[in-house]
Amino acid sequence: TASTRRRAPPAQQVYPARLPRLRVGGVASGGDGARQMGPPSNVMNMMYLHGWASGPGSAKGRLLAAALATRGVPLTVPNLNCPAFEQLTYTGALSAISEAAALGTDRWNLVGSSMGGYLAARWAELHPERVNRLVLLCPGFDLLERLPIVFRDPNLYERWEREGCFSPGYGPDGPSSRISFDFVADARLYPARPRIKHPTLILHGVADNVIPLASSQLAACEHPECVQLVELEDGHDLVGVASSGISELTMAGSALDDDA
Repeated sequence: TASTRRRAPPAQQVYPARLPRLRVGGVASGGDGARQMGPPSNVMNMMYLHGWASGPGSAKGRLLAAALATRGVPLTVPNLNCPAFEQLTYTGALSAISEAAALGTDRWNLVGSSMGGYLAARWAELHPERVNRLVLLCPGFDLLERLPIVFRDPNLYERWEREGCFSPGYGPDGPSSRISFDFVADARLYPARPRIKHPTLILHGVADNVIPLASSQLAACEHPECVQLVELEDGHDLVGVASSGISELTMAGSALDDDA
């Protein structure tokens, strides 16, 4: 789990892609100088995608919504647990994103956390004309590979399939939350690592023990032309940096002025 001690992001930036300057802490970084950050001139539709065993009322979603509201930017937060967490599948979640995206008439900036980061990248791969930028928070690439490690059960999927459902011990329904094996069967139909073609900012905690930092480092190496990775001194939940800059970094990555 992430440390609750506040740390100042970013710890370091690696694999910088050829993207506009990243604005951090109220000033623009890169170039020969810095200037105060004003309202973005090219704000588009903004959508936040929550993680696995989470929901639209997640802490990061609320934090981002509040930060965007101060700038007059609404945030769309679909419920990816369709129709409930027990019936969650990638297919259903991607359909929920499409339904939410249909409410907007322009391209979308997608912000996704953990599984939501994977889904943001996958939806962008499937609908490239509907996406402007991606901001991925500890994106859940290779999630099926990681779950048996996270729950310390090498036979997780065999037991899950035999029993029909798995109870992670937490989730949108509390300790009683459970999820059908349909999630695994459906996820196996999708690529573990989507191809990224849009300008993308990845924020990842160096102490992440759910999705290791190496996963995002690989994504940056796989797509150096469009991915910028910022490493943060935190874990998977990014709660340690949440109150000291995660929203500003997210807004910077999704609402940059290209000519800044």
